[in-house]
Amino acid sequence: MTSKFRGLLGLTTAAMLGVSALVTQADAATLRMAWAQDATGLDPHKQTAFSSLRLLELIYEPLVRLDADLKIVPGIAQSWEFSADGKELTFKLDPKAKFQNGDAVTSADVKASFERILDEQTGAANRANYLSIEGIEAPDAGTVVFKLKQPDAPILTAMTDTNSSIVPASEIAAGTIGTKAVGSGPFKLERWDPNSKEVLVANKDWAGGPTGVEGIEISVLPDESAILAAMRTGQVDFALLNDPLIATLVPNEAKLQLNRAPVLAYHVLQLNPARKPMNELAVRQAISCAVDRQAVLDTASLGEGKVTGPLTMPVYASDPDSLFCYKRDVEKAKKLMADAGFADGFTATVIAATGEPPTAASEAQVLQSQLAEIGVKLDIKMMELNVYVDTWLKGDFDMAVALNGGRPDPYTMYNRYWTKNGNLQQVSNFADDTLDTLLQQGRAETDPDKRKVIFADFEKQLAEKSPWVWLYTSYGYTAQQKNVQGFVPMPTGSLYSLGKVTLQQ
Repeated sequence: MTSKFRGLLGLTTAAMLGVSALVTQADAATLRMAWAQDATGLDPHKQTAFSSLRLLELIYEPLVRLDADLKIVPGIAQSWEFSADGKELTFKLDPKAKFQNGDAVTSADVKASFERILDEQTGAANRANYLSIEGIEAPDAGTVVFKLKQPDAPILTAMTDTNSSIVPASEIAAGTIGTKAVGSGPFKLERWDPNSKEVLVANKDWAGGPTGVEGIEISVLPDESAILAAMRTGQVDFALLNDPLIATLVPNEAKLQLNRAPVLAYHVLQLNPARKPMNELAVRQAISCAVDRQAVLDTASLGEGKVTGPLTMPVYASDPDSLFCYKRDVEKAKKLMADAGFADGFTATVIAATGEPPTAASEAQVLQSQLAEIGVKLDIKMMELNVYVDTWLKGDFDMAVALNGGRPDPYTMYNRYWTKNGNLQQVSNFADDTLDTLLQQGRAETDPDKRKVIFADFEKQLAEKSPWVWLYTSYGYTAQQKNVQGFVPMPTGSLYSLGKVTLQQ
């Protein structure tokens, strides 16, 4: 399906469903918001879908956060300090921090939260970032000390993640994490009707101060064409958009404003090196050489983005043209296939999620066409997001079209996939001594210039071994009525600044 046809289909769908019936009116102090993909769960330590993280970051808080410049700023913690040898990290908590049940956030809650993350039985998404922790001490209610096995330069960056949110120790003990949401963030979850609506109300005890609105009412609309239609008629104040085809229409609307910011997340074709013939290096390299990344970007995302290597953060990113086979070379790809014994090609299935991202089907179709030129016959299998995430986490695929989150530090971004103890190693299905060693070196090194050299080598090795084929980075889009003030777009795609948004009369 072409991008143009995809957009026309969405507009037809919206008209048939009648968007006016899908968005309810709310009090003037309530921000009426919409998105097309709902959260898949409420456990902040386990959720990996973007839609889940965007909801949970409004309810929960980590120890520290990132600002719009990717600098670390206070969250639940007011201050932090590494010891001289780098083996202790001490936090002083904000004494005003309270959970939404009225209880103060204490060092016992921080200790219990990180012990839960480190417990393999939890299945925490961020666990691999904390394997240097050998002990957690709580000398008083407002102080937490992390004892580390080794200096760990990126651990503080890892702690900014929503997957590292602090939850009440009492809720952990009760086994209710994921069944209800009790955080310390700007909003409380009052109601969740999956795939229909979320109702958030202001947390009056939020340590961050008064929120700009009394609440947020989020409607899950059938597609982003429906969202744009609802914004045109003034029924939605603010919307999260993922489809560049829809986002690029917003500037044509006089009453609307588009927020567009480059993000660290990356579009990627994930190969499964545990399955034949992707276990052959030459086959993986052939696939990489056969892909025209710019054509995928132009067709699926209207050119809204740029071709990328594995490292998407500006401080560490390389020129993609310097990486293995980033200039398409079909003849080289055919030779690699023949050298591997697959001159006649093979058949494989590629999975993709409906709705996250909206470009997934188009990306799969372009890749299907390009790989057919070297005899790789792709069967595209579209899945609902919940089914896709479960399948993806099990590594149960030949290939997968994915949009994966980026991080400001290469170690926190990739150690969960490419180290032998990584908690998402079953997704990558690829263990490599060189990659593992380079990541461990980058983790322990504190000199910024030396870290850049280490991770440049890591990126080069990863691109050459081609367990995945990195495609492009795009933009994060939100749209708002012009009376919405105070929203700050983030390179991480975070919506956290909605805590301070106001509605001007």
